[in-house]
Amino acid sequence: MSKTSASQTPAPTPQPGSPSGGDPASQGLAHGLKQRHLSMIALGGVIGAGLFVGSGAGIAQAGPSIIIAYALSGLLVMLVMRMLGEMSAANPASGTFSVHAERAIGPWAGFASGWIYWFLLCVVVGLEGIGAAKIMVGWLPGTPEWAWVALFTVAFCAANLAAVKNFGEFEFWFAALKVGAIVLFLGIGVLAITGLLPGGGEAPGTANLTGEGGFLPNGTEGLVFGLLASVFAYGGLETVTIAAAESEHPVRGVAKAVRTAMWRIAIFYVGSMAVVVTLVPWDDPKVVEQGPYVATLDHLGIPAAGEIMNVVILIALLSAMNANIYAASRMSCSLVGRGQGPRALGRLHKGVPMTAVVVSSGFGFLCVLLSYWRPDDVFMWLLNMIGAIILVVWFFVGVSQLILRRRTEREDPSRLVVRMWLYPGLTWAALVAMVGVFVLMAREGETRTQLYYTGVLTVGLVVVGVIRQRLSTRRT
Repeated sequence: MSKTSASQTPAPTPQPGSPSGGDPASQGLAHGLKQRHLSMIALGGVIGAGLFVGSGAGIAQAGPSIIIAYALSGLLVMLVMRMLGEMSAANPASGTFSVHAERAIGPWAGFASGWIYWFLLCVVVGLEGIGAAKIMVGWLPGTPEWAWVALFTVAFCAANLAAVKNFGEFEFWFAALKVGAIVLFLGIGVLAITGLLPGGGEAPGTANLTGEGGFLPNGTEGLVFGLLASVFAYGGLETVTIAAAESEHPVRGVAKAVRTAMWRIAIFYVGSMAVVVTLVPWDDPKVVEQGPYVATLDHLGIPAAGEIMNVVILIALLSAMNANIYAASRMSCSLVGRGQGPRALGRLHKGVPMTAVVVSSGFGFLCVLLSYWRPDDVFMWLLNMIGAIILVVWFFVGVSQLILRRRTEREDPSRLVVRMWLYPGLTWAALVAMVGVFVLMAREGETRTQLYYTGVLTVGLVVVGVIRQRLSTRRT
């Protein structure tokens, strides 16, 4: 498809029975993912290294009220997932929200939301590689970090080049291990809270929840910091809607993943935070230094807790690398298929966008090299630019769903296999909540910088997208 013809109008409305009518690229992709792959991708997609390690900073600021912070941000994420699920079940596409934004708002919106997400994924691939490499260097001192990152990048690049089922198998087992670790942690925590854990001491009661400054030890400011930290810990749930386009039963797969999102978030995130702050004093330095999970297991006297969690964190990081290389390649391939990028990235070989996989992996590794070459300027710019991208993407999701729901009800209501709750009220509520998070970010020094850099990148891509759209219209 030529660039001109693909960018003249929004992506076409899918025809009944077409799994990816709005995404030309999806039609050439292999459908090698099974339902078990999708189910485990959906489960594992919400369990990242940010939960295992990054949540410690939120606890240190919010104290026990981190439970409320994760519950509030989790509620927002549930609404976003429901909106995204409604659109993806009606029109499964590897370009997911970018395709929906193009159909709802226009080609410029699909261009901006798609490429900003691709940029986020590639930078995060590098960051996750660095995190995984640090763990390996801790186990094998003297080995260079960049070599470990290179090894991981090549391995997952090769896995994604071979066939989509390879990505599915990697994620299936990675997710199974992560889910198993969380379930085991929650089980141990519940036994300790009830005083039934052998050697775990007496039940702590509410001492850690109400002592040491109370439930809100740092007031509402601490809660705000915890809320901001928790919002961005949920990134990754979008992968299942991308992967659904290459599954055996796209509509059924998306519908099932979305419907189970609520209990996954409640159990894995909110439940974990409740266990941690109930068992361990929120101001214990180990919560930040070692991470909340290691601190909790150490507190309970679990032997080798640190090494056990390092293995789990390594798996979480590698899982995220694998998933992000996959998602970045599919997003860029989808954009190219709609005339929104260099044609070379959209070339398929046996249903795999090989060029997109290699370029996405290479960009991620370049970010790692920049952390050595230009750590104080270019690399820091990259980190600040990705700070609020996921929230920008969610905003596009909300606006798109607001428009497409009305259009789908008018044209083909049978495609609404998944429906947003209390539409349009909850959609508007979610959009207002996102604006509220932007405002909170603008109030804090560190997050204000991230908001500024992300804003500049977003506006730049929107301007390019609008110019491309107008030039295409003039040529027509």
